[in-house]
Amino acid sequence: MARNGSDDALRRNTTQVDAVEGLLAYAATRSAREALRQVSRAVAMSRDLAAEHPEHTSLLVRALIMEASLQLRRKCPAEALPPAEESVALARRAGGAPLARSLHALAAAYRALRRFGEAAEAAEEASRVVELD
Repeated sequence: MARNGSDDALRRNTTQVDAVEGLLAYAATRSAREALRQVSRAVAMSRDLAAEHPEHTSLLVRALIMEASLQLRRKCPAEALPPAEESVALARRAGGAPLARSLHALAAAYRALRRFGEAAEAAEEASRVVELD
């Protein structure tokens, strides 16, 4: 189904997972401010979904990474740090590519905050995770 607007993702017969996926896809086509609104909705929905069905935690991780990335695009690194840190904490359970992506988002937030030592540590850990994968 083509996504024409954020409401398309929230139709009555849409599953929660599809709704979150739709919001994230729609957000990827919007300006940073509009995208952030959609991603905030996706984060809230995926939080509820992951609380009920832990197997969907990876969807929450993706939404948090996107939130952090959008905050960095808006030049708001202090606001990017909490979702990046949360994504790492959640992704540690699964490891692999989700953890590596989360660590890269965290490293970017640290760099933007001029916390270069922590940025290097996060990037180095991401490299180790990728090597093990």
